[in-house]
Amino acid sequence: MAASLGPAGGGGAGAAHGSGPSGFAFDSGLEIKTRSVEQTLLPLVSQITTLINHKDNTKKSDKTLQAIQRVGQAVNLAVGRFVKVGEAIADENWDLKEEIKIACIEAKQAGETIAALTDVSSLNRPESDGQITIFTDKTGVIKAARLLLSSVTRVLLLADRVVIKQIIRSRNKVLATMERLEKVNSFQEFVQIFSQFGNEMVEFAHLTGDRQNDLKDEKKKAKMAAARSVLEKCTMMLLTASKTCLRHPNCESAHKNKEGVFDRMKVALDKVIEIVTECKPNGENDISSISIFTGIKEFKMNIETLRENLYFQSKETLSAMLEALLERTEDFTDCAYTSHEHRERILELSAQARTELQQLISVWIQAQSRKTKSIAEELELTILKISHNLNELKKELHSTAAQLAADLLKYHADHVVLKALKLTGVEGNLEGLAEYACKLSEQKERLVETCRLLRHVSGTEPLEITCLHAEETFQVTGQQIISAAETLTLHPSSKIAKENLDVFCEAWESQISDMSILLREINDVFEGRRGEKYGYLSLPKPMKNSANLRSLKADKPDSEEQAKIAKLGLKLGLLTSDANCEIEKWEDQENEMVLSGRNMSSMAYSLYLFTRGEGPLKTYQDLIHQLEVFAEEGLKLASSVQAFSKQLKDDDKLMLLLEINKFVPLCHQLQTIIKTPLQNQVFLKVDKCITKARSMMAVLVQLLSLCYKLLKKNRMRSCQRDNTYSTRSKDGSCIITWCNSSSYNIVFLLALEELS
Repeated sequence: MAASLGPAGGGGAGAAHGSGPSGFAFDSGLEIKTRSVEQTLLPLVSQITTLINHKDNTKKSDKTLQAIQRVGQAVNLAVGRFVKVGEAIADENWDLKEEIKIACIEAKQAGETIAALTDVSSLNRPESDGQITIFTDKTGVIKAARLLLSSVTRVLLLADRVVIKQIIRSRNKVLATMERLEKVNSFQEFVQIFSQFGNEMVEFAHLTGDRQNDLKDEKKKAKMAAARSVLEKCTMMLLTASKTCLRHPNCESAHKNKEGVFDRMKVALDKVIEIVTECKPNGENDISSISIFTGIKEFKMNIETLRENLYFQSKETLSAMLEALLERTEDFTDCAYTSHEHRERILELSAQARTELQQLISVWIQAQSRKTKSIAEELELTILKISHNLNELKKELHSTAAQLAADLLKYHADHVVLKALKLTGVEGNLEGLAEYACKLSEQKERLVETCRLLRHVSGTEPLEITCLHAEETFQVTGQQIISAAETLTLHPSSKIAKENLDVFCEAWESQISDMSILLREINDVFEGRRGEKYGYLSLPKPMKNSANLRSLKADKPDSEEQAKIAKLGLKLGLLTSDANCEIEKWEDQENEMVLSGRNMSSMAYSLYLFTRGEGPLKTYQDLIHQLEVFAEEGLKLASSVQAFSKQLKDDDKLMLLLEINKFVPLCHQLQTIIKTPLQNQVFLKVDKCITKARSMMAVLVQLLSLCYKLLKKNRMRSCQRDNTYSTRSKDGSCIITWCNSSSYNIVFLLALEELS
């Protein structure tokens, strides 16, 4: 789908845009698949469109002429900075150098042309007669604008290819090191190679995490999240499974356990590359085709078209669609755990749907030959009846799946079978192992079947993918737990085998916890509590008992104010990413400084979403309350940092106190701004608050980084440690932390940010 770059612009790839007053609209003809490219283009599109769509008959006052000239010059200057960044990237990537350079030259020429055509400051003077300007050559401006947007878009997409190449190279390095790890025969060699593997996985995690956040397609984001989750959890499993194999080289179950982890990680690595390169393997099925809710939605859309077109499709097609849909309900009716009442109700509604479709077809045939008001009303009634029936079927299916999942999660809360497997392992009880392995297999099958039912009623493609991921995880992890338990039972005194079983059991428990979250999200979608969009920065909304808000109108800010708030919010959003990266470095995620930092980052991200008209903060009052809590959390963090400073030597302590002395005043200043009466200056107050929050986050990033380094330095004085990784396993062996980072497109965004 090509990105249409029109007046409201490049912000929505694939959306068709109407032209402005002059019939002006852009279409790059290029598909934009990432948010960073889209957001980089948005301010440029906005300014150029404003420039082109001015009214020709507007009186050419000096003020108007100066404004037009300023916009043209701003576009040209921003493009100049953009081109420098593009050329630098070209110099680093020889295979794309020529393409990027050509696009940069075109962009630069187009920017200069726009600047020349908008040089209209002297237009009201006599000597300007015959001068070619935007007023005399509008076609030339439109041509230059199209060339500019096309070339800038090409540069951005070529830079995006650089990011994809980085991910592929990173994955190849990880895969090569994994192959070495598979063949290793000594513990010393394993530790050495695993150290390299950890560094490579950190790099891969940065690149893929950024890509996941940047993707516009929610389905691809969900697939990437699932693949990264597998890699994250399997890294620890790979460590303990490999160590167990090295300790017990002749144990068949240990080798089986290790091979399962390596195989799953390789599949996940391949899946990441499929997503970023969009190369689907042959025979890959679209999971939406097996979702009952998707089938119901498509069927209802088809029957509703009959209101407008009686010849839209054949009766046979509609009948086949309904039968395929109802056939999928057999997953529910054939399930051994579905209650008798639910099963009977599903069968009853299915039969009713078939009957009502026949009635619809009968009325439909009559309507094709008799165009009367009464037959049209009867057709409408039959459409409404079958739609109502399918809605009732949806409710019943959702109720069935949700109840089964809730009961199962409650049953698994204490993890009795896992505890029993651990006990039989350390006792070396082979008979007990067989008994509880059988029970775990039964639980696994029940969880897999429940995930399959939840997938049918999930309501969105991303949730369908998450259900599929949960289904696969239970299927694989259940078998791996059994092989790990078998190894421990054969070697009951082995600490490594015990730790290995613990790790796999923890992965199972983690997936149970994830399933609980998944169920809640599915229920939210079904009940309409997810995906709401709120008016863009609709401030303020008067509230009762609020003296500050009594005299205010609920007007939206103008476009200039919106743009300024959006720019502030974007910078705040980038800082939350930086803060999260710093937080992820810490081994002790329960450290008071980390907890406060994480809370502040989460709140700052909500503030960023608010500037986009999204997220949990819906009103001005919500925003102010969030800022109050944000400032309080900042002071709490400062207190924790001060307590930590007492453990440091004088030089280090002084360095840290200097940072604290920057941070604390910002917290107090934000509190003061919040308490200051509005006096009808809503935008000004919001602007000041977001600016102050951004300053706090910038210092927070520095504080967290410094505290982490000083803590590390402090500990290294007392003990020798391997700091290759950022978290550790129970025996001190290493494991990596996953985090997100920024991309090339942020550089481009900052290069063009003045246009916003």
